[in-house]
Amino acid sequence: MSHKAHTAHTARAPHRAAFVALTALAPISWGSTYYVTTEFLPPDRPLFTGLIRALPAGLLLLALTRKLPTGAWWGKAAVLGTLNIGAFFPLLFLAAYRLPGGIAAVVGSVGPLFVVGLAALLLGDRPTVRTLLTAVAAAFGVSLVVLRAGAAFDLVGVAAGLLSALSMAAGVVLTKRWGRPEGVGALAATGWQLTAGGLVILPVALLVEGAPPALTGTNLAGYAYLAFGNTAISYVLWFRGIERLSASSVTLLGPLSPVTAAIIGWAALGQALGPVQLLGMAIALGATAAGQLNSRTPKDPVEKPEAPVGKEPPVEKPAPTEKEPPVEKAAPIAKETPIAKEPPIGKEPSTAPR
Repeated sequence: MSHKAHTAHTARAPHRAAFVALTALAPISWGSTYYVTTEFLPPDRPLFTGLIRALPAGLLLLALTRKLPTGAWWGKAAVLGTLNIGAFFPLLFLAAYRLPGGIAAVVGSVGPLFVVGLAALLLGDRPTVRTLLTAVAAAFGVSLVVLRAGAAFDLVGVAAGLLSALSMAAGVVLTKRWGRPEGVGALAATGWQLTAGGLVILPVALLVEGAPPALTGTNLAGYAYLAFGNTAISYVLWFRGIERLSASSVTLLGPLSPVTAAIIGWAALGQALGPVQLLGMAIALGATAAGQLNSRTPKDPVEKPEAPVGKEPPVEKPAPTEKEPPVEKAAPIAKETPIAKEPPIGKEPSTAPR
């Protein structure tokens, strides 16, 4: 599906608020990832965690839909699955393990800026000053929410966080550009990506981390939540949002994730939320709202019936213009009646028809 044809599926204004709300549930759910990772999962297994989060969810969606890619979509699903899942998950968990949650969230908050740049290159969406300022304000608000004094920087963790944000940004833009095949639902397309991403992670996880660790009941509960609630359901909502909203609008919902993480940390772990954090929340949420207001919803094109094969399409007549009053014509000049000639002497005039 071309980008122009895909844009025709963009949500109309009356339904846009509903799509924004449903899409926002995905980053809100992802805001619990840091808490679940640190409190429920075995330590230092980012690749295994990414694998268990992606592959079971993808296989479940494939079993429910029973639809596989065809033609060029085998390659497209592999690319999207690698960017959105296969590369993003391990890098995200590597950053989460090596960095304090606050720094990891700040590094990931540059994602909207990556999306703006890639959308300009691949979708032709020229960024406006308001969009750029909104993305910067969102990153600034997130930094106020999550940064703490004395937080340590780890170069490997920072690099992993930046690469994960870039991978997700490229996945968002290409998902917007390619859409999904005609007749294929969001569940099936999401299943393709999760399965492809999980298969990318599988050999790397076995080579780098070895055999799976022994799992406790707490670990299994954490992985079950990540795989099905945090991934299968959330990514279906996320990809549907990408189809119907602009790329910048979707990615500017991202600040909801660290804000949710801060609220969970306050409620479940007793982490303090001071005036600076509350100010950061207000800025981040304001930038998120502004990102939705800045986005324009393209109108659905009106399809014209195609001309029959072998015939030229009808030429459109120009719109009628206001007619000027007719110019009065001059009365025709009366012709003089010809004078009948006298027949020659000795001949009668002819009565035959002419």
